[in-house]
Amino acid sequence: MEIKRKLWGRTGDGKPVYRYRLTNASGAYVVLCNIGAGIVSVNVPDKNGKLGDVVIGYGKPESYFYDGPCAGKCPGRYANRIAGGRFSLDGKEYTLPVNNGPNHLHGGPEGCQNKVWESRKHKGGVEFMYYFEDGEMGYPGNVKLIVRYEWSENNELRLTFTARSDRRTVVNFTNHAYFNLNGKGNILRHRLWLNSSEYLPTDDTLIPTGIPEMVSGTPMDFRKPKTLGRDIRKDFPALNYGKGYDACWCIDNYLPGQLQHCASLSSEVSGRVLKVYTTQPGIQVYTGNWLEGCPKGKRGAIYHDYSGVALECQHFPDSPNRSSFPSTVLTPGKTYKEAIIFAFSV
Repeated sequence: MEIKRKLWGRTGDGKPVYRYRLTNASGAYVVLCNIGAGIVSVNVPDKNGKLGDVVIGYGKPESYFYDGPCAGKCPGRYANRIAGGRFSLDGKEYTLPVNNGPNHLHGGPEGCQNKVWESRKHKGGVEFMYYFEDGEMGYPGNVKLIVRYEWSENNELRLTFTARSDRRTVVNFTNHAYFNLNGKGNILRHRLWLNSSEYLPTDDTLIPTGIPEMVSGTPMDFRKPKTLGRDIRKDFPALNYGKGYDACWCIDNYLPGQLQHCASLSSEVSGRVLKVYTTQPGIQVYTGNWLEGCPKGKRGAIYHDYSGVALECQHFPDSPNRSSFPSTVLTPGKTYKEAIIFAFSV
């Protein structure tokens, strides 16, 4: 495995922005950057052996700051939404900035996805570190987060999230890459399979009602592979709220710490297949419903709605306010550790 680091630019206050390129023996490669511990590109072969980039990303480092799509980055300290920007922990209420309608999203406007992280090559991978200060965006506790990426000879991109806190707090981490297995066009003809017989219904601001519902007989049923576009325009609350899919599915047979296959995405056009594995209890599927107008992409690409699909393995939205959901509380002396694998093949 060859790992090269290159200076990509500097922020206004002089912080260096680095790109890391991880290339395996076959020539397939991944590019990462230290803004939000982000995935800039994933270049893997199609059915004809031709390498192509299957991830949405930008041509300039400055485009990664405060972009609406959060393209490729690791948001936090709480990925997804917290209702009303409020939660209670140990009898104390915490107030968070509201930045998505009436709700708090992805750790707030100054979440770690909009920060330059410490970074290094380390033991065959790349590690990014961010230190959340006590009170940052309203959250309690100093939290040290390390995101480690490894790229295998079999075209598997492994992410490991490790965090520790000096106070009881809440955390939820994921990666927000958008995939397009054709490298261009929209993803409505991509086929998706999910290992999920339940999803989380929400209100019209995408906050879960708290009671999972069966996918059977609804457009949310991906237990048998189907194209993303087949039901996307159906008259169904979860689709009407977001102009497409933007919901969290409960992964069947979830066990904390156990890695399992939760999703498969494929394209007949390119022949590429993406299998997703995770230790997390949920997967938020977002079909890029609002990508129009985002920053210009790599090689001058212009992205439109449905140009990519995000498969965000995570704990459930609004878990700090839902005692019935798997807990997102991190306690001093305990280590948060979760993993995601994006495995590419043809």
